[in-house]
Amino acid sequence: MSGVNKAIIVGRLGADPELKYTPNGNAVCNFSLATSEKFKTKSGGEKEETQWHRICCWGKTAEIAAEYLAKGREVYIDGKIKTRSYEDKNGVKKYSTEIEAQTVQFLGGKNDNNKSGDVPF
Repeated sequence: MSGVNKAIIVGRLGADPELKYTPNGNAVCNFSLATSEKFKTKSGGEKEETQWHRICCWGKTAEIAAEYLAKGREVYIDGKIKTRSYEDKNGVKKYSTEIEAQTVQFLGGKNDNNKSGDVPF
């Protein structure tokens, strides 16, 4: 039996994306994305809750995302959830969960954060 690993979110970048290259030349772009939801409290008031998501993308998608995305830009992400492990500077094993974007679609108008809305995706 196989499973399904699918994540679809729409949110705004919390900071400009960071583009790096692996030692073998593969591009990787990392950025954080905020999603917010409003709901009514038991007392009848309204509350907004924000969740932060770590996003990574690879290859040409990474290079294009780094070129066209900026802090505050709204974006649609379609990808899969990945958890990786690493050791911190004290040798303690840590885990990080992120969404590996397979599709990045820019939302908003052409003047959204002074970036062009016409993106070659």
